[in-house]
Amino acid sequence: MGDGFQFIDIIIFAMVAAFLVLRLRSVLGRRTGHEKPPRTDRLGRPAEQAGESNDTVIQLPERAARETAGAHEGDDLTGGLTQIKIADPAFDAEQFVGGARAAFEMIVTSYAAGDKDTLRPLLSDEVFENFSQAIDGREQRNETLETTLVAIRTGDIVEATMDGRIAFVTIKFVSEQINVTRDAEGEPVDGDPTAVTDVTDIWTFARNTRSRNPNWTLVATEASN
Repeated sequence: MGDGFQFIDIIIFAMVAAFLVLRLRSVLGRRTGHEKPPRTDRLGRPAEQAGESNDTVIQLPERAARETAGAHEGDDLTGGLTQIKIADPAFDAEQFVGGARAAFEMIVTSYAAGDKDTLRPLLSDEVFENFSQAIDGREQRNETLETTLVAIRTGDIVEATMDGRIAFVTIKFVSEQINVTRDAEGEPVDGDPTAVTDVTDIWTFARNTRSRNPNWTLVATEASN
């Protein structure tokens, strides 16, 4: 009889254990609101779209919209800088901005002075041609341009892309300048020699990432004011 009761106890314990396992599975299978967010690949896509199996996790549309709203521009810029870094491992965005600020000052002052020799290696053929024509026009009118670069307040990268092996980086410069154009007699014909004005320039620099030449050239200019 003792062995019979022991056998019955074992069966009862097994049934209780099976019941507890079923209860645990039902609890662990529920969402509590503290789960980890859905896995995404580096493009922000759910893992199942990136070729990974993730059938039980679905990203809520409302949350996805909040996370991506207003982020596309930053994502595009980060992605562009990453592409340039892959093509040219020596590229450093911070150092590039520092060099671009120095180039900005040199180009602005050289253009005002009509110094084509200094401008030539810093500009693409098209931009150099445009600058040269403007300088020649001033000389033909016997005019001079005086530019004082008081300060470069900001110089921020706003766009970065790769086109084949060519890297393009666009910087928005906000500077304080004094600009005045004088005639042959030295009289101001444009601008105010006593007024400091805020000037916003959007400049695009380019470089062949396969070239041994580390220098970037100015390939496009745009003035916002």
